[in-house]
Amino acid sequence: LHQHDLEFAQFAEDQRIRDIAIDVGLAKPQIHQSMYIFKQPSIGGEISWHQDASFLLTTPISVTTFWFAIEDATIRNGCLQVPAEPGGYPLREQFVRHDSDETEMRSLHDIPWPTAAEPIEIEAGGLIVFNGLLPHYSAPNVSLTSRHALTFHLTCANTRYAKENWIQTPPKTLF
Repeated sequence: LHQHDLEFAQFAEDQRIRDIAIDVGLAKPQIHQSMYIFKQPSIGGEISWHQDASFLLTTPISVTTFWFAIEDATIRNGCLQVPAEPGGYPLREQFVRHDSDETEMRSLHDIPWPTAAEPIEIEAGGLIVFNGLLPHYSAPNVSLTSRHALTFHLTCANTRYAKENWIQTPPKTLF
C-alpha cells in the first residue's frame, strides 16, 4: 500500500513512525510491507499462530511490526493475542520463495506454538509495536462489529535481507 497509494505513503513516511522505529532499535528503518487488515462482522476468520520474521527474515533478525488499530480491537472481534507465558521464542518457520516462484513454509524446529494466549485489546487510533519473533494470532470475529487495522513491517537497512523472502521489491527507507 505504501508503494502504490499516496495517502498510505505519506502516513508511512511520518516522522513519528521513523522516531518510534529508531527508539525500538532500528538504526536505519525501512518498510518492506504494508497491509490493511479487515475482519468483517461475524465472518472475519482466525489467523493462526505465526511470527512475522518467518516472512521477512533478516540477519540478524530485525523485522518489527507496527500494528495500528483503525477500529477498536476486542476479544470478541478478533484482537491480537500473544503468548501468556513469558520467555523468548526462536524463529519456528521460514516462508521461502524459490527461484521458480513456488513457496513453502519451511519448519526450522519442532518447538510447539504457545498453549495459552493473552489478548491485546486496543482502542481505535492505538499502536502496538512488536518484534518479529513474537508469536501472535487472532481469533475469528464473532461480534457484530468489524475490526480494521493497518500494519507496517519494518527492518533495519544495516541487516542482510534474505534472498529467499517472498517480498523482494525495494523497501521504502525512513532515514
